[in-house]
Amino acid sequence: MSGAESGRRERARRAGPLAWLVLAALLSQVLAVSLGSVAVPVDALWSVLSGGGEPLHQTLVLELRLPRSLAAFGTGALLALAGALMQVLLRNPLADPYVLGLSGGASVAALLAMLAGLGATLVAGSAFVGALASTLTVFGLAHGTGSWTPTRMLLTGVVMAAGWGALISFLLAVSPVEQLPGMLYWLMGDLAYAGTPWPVLVVAVLSLAVVTPLGRTLNVLARGGMQAAALGVAVRRMEWMLYLVASLLTAVAVTTAGSVGFVGLMVPHMLRLKLGTDQRIILPASLLAGGTLLTLADTLARTMMAPQQLPVGVITALLGVPSFLYLLYRSR
Repeated sequence: MSGAESGRRERARRAGPLAWLVLAALLSQVLAVSLGSVAVPVDALWSVLSGGGEPLHQTLVLELRLPRSLAAFGTGALLALAGALMQVLLRNPLADPYVLGLSGGASVAALLAMLAGLGATLVAGSAFVGALASTLTVFGLAHGTGSWTPTRMLLTGVVMAAGWGALISFLLAVSPVEQLPGMLYWLMGDLAYAGTPWPVLVVAVLSLAVVTPLGRTLNVLARGGMQAAALGVAVRRMEWMLYLVASLLTAVAVTTAGSVGFVGLMVPHMLRLKLGTDQRIILPASLLAGGTLLTLADTLARTMMAPQQLPVGVITALLGVPSFLYLLYRSR
């Protein structure tokens, strides 16, 4: 078989699963904007997207549901992509975007902003600053006066996460009763106040454009730092980049929707069981599958007890725990 024929077959092998995931992502968006306390038929949806339709349908689709569904897709995409990168960085298939305490730092900063009576924009900005501060703290403590190892960074992140959890419990204990519901919803993950979806979508596309060309290098890095260095990979520089990119993705996701669990852990792990370990497939597939999963979970959170809405983090946990246990059982 010639090299050109082998290359074509390899590209076709990678394109097949991605095409199905793109289709699933589009269908999830259609379901998200169609379903709710007031259903929007497909023909009415097409009329709205074409520039017409009834005023009620225009308001529901363009002002309420579509921005929220796109924000859900972008947030899920960021979390799944960050999870895939963290699992390569730490050489641990059970690592997730929150393993280094980023969510805890963002949560403490966001809760402090809520207690101060700041608006939604400043709460989101505080969460972003808190996540980055936690990132720098963990990296500084793990690095110390020498080089860091994945095990050292993982242990530092776990300890930092425990410390942030204690501060969160303290803030909830001393907070006024009337502010507790909003704080708890934020901690559980909520897209009701996500705002514009464009920041998460732009960050997701740019990050994928940066890391996907490095897929072959990441395949080598996932086998171990010594082997990667022997094959010519700049291991330390690559680990720095993965850490910074994953931290940025997680910070933007937490800023948009609060702490949404299981997406970054379950999606990359599930895809590896189904598609193998080639990062050239896993990274774009994680972005698409994570976005689709969170879009469907948010749709379920809006419609399951309509007009009451559940935090999307509750849905991802209810779906994630049994699904992940089943995947672990299948992979024995």
